[in-house]
Amino acid sequence: MQYFIMDAMQRIAFDELRARVEHVLLALGLEPARAALSARLTAETDRDGVKTHGVARLPRFARWVREGWINPAAKPERVAAFGAIERWTGHRGPGNLAAHAAMQRAMEIAGEHGLGCVALADTSHWMRAGTFGWQAAEAGFAAMCWTNTLPNVPPWGAKTPALGNNPLVVAIPNDAAPIVLDMAMSQFSYGSLSSYAARGVELPVPGGFDAAGNLTRDAKAIEQSQRALPIGFWKGSGLSMVLDVLAAMLTGGLATNQIPRDPAKEVGQSQVFLAIAPQSLTSMEELNAIAQRAIDAVHAAEPIEAGKPARYPGEAVLATRAESMRLGVAVEDAAWEEFVKLELSLSHP
Repeated sequence: MQYFIMDAMQRIAFDELRARVEHVLLALGLEPARAALSARLTAETDRDGVKTHGVARLPRFARWVREGWINPAAKPERVAAFGAIERWTGHRGPGNLAAHAAMQRAMEIAGEHGLGCVALADTSHWMRAGTFGWQAAEAGFAAMCWTNTLPNVPPWGAKTPALGNNPLVVAIPNDAAPIVLDMAMSQFSYGSLSSYAARGVELPVPGGFDAAGNLTRDAKAIEQSQRALPIGFWKGSGLSMVLDVLAAMLTGGLATNQIPRDPAKEVGQSQVFLAIAPQSLTSMEELNAIAQRAIDAVHAAEPIEAGKPARYPGEAVLATRAESMRLGVAVEDAAWEEFVKLELSLSHP
């Protein structure tokens, strides 16, 4: 076993992490090839520094499987098609596998028509949203994808949750340095809030309201009030709603108002995967040049703090990825302890 203690983190060799996750997924009932793919996607999430949506989510995934909310054997299936758009159902199988298959199919359609869209209903949590943007960009496609969620964000001007934090991903190919935006509709995802709360660390900026209705940087207070702050205030509130409604329309599946508010029962989400083949209109060399000019302009902007230039979406991921492969994947102690408990419980049921 290879790991190192580091600021309440452990460094786990990537191949070891992937293999141990795979063993857990096999024990939960995934067939070998699907367990291997899901394990790779999970380990890559931690490798890229998204600690709230990789190994840390596996105990919850295992609980959903055990309680019958997720069917580990279920595979996504196409149910309708017209031109460059297809409608699929996930049959409430593993969410990251259904999403990966949907984006792969969207890219296949885009390769034929220039763009492709797969609308996926009745699926489960897709783990890290950005995974599927990177999947497309690294294959030379631009992409947009989003999901709805349970109601966990109040509409602007309201106190009770009626919207989802509905993650949105936009990805742009650029050789070895794709541009990938991965964001929730709340200022901080609930996974991030949970991480800050567990560490007792204050948020860097206000992330929601406390029970008294005051803006706060206290993650635990926001979790208790269930009043996360929409990005851009009323703008994020509006964007959350239109993403949700469009996803439900395209998939024929559930909208946020139909998904139970209980996080232990958050299944049946609707997701949309749009892939675009920009190289069907111009060369990859020209596309890369356009992207690089935009990156150069961001880097050339005068920084607020000397020596800390502005970064483009995805830049930090690439830096973290390289560090993880060099030093080992950083996993929070608490998440690793829970994962080891899960391993043991599956080894000795």
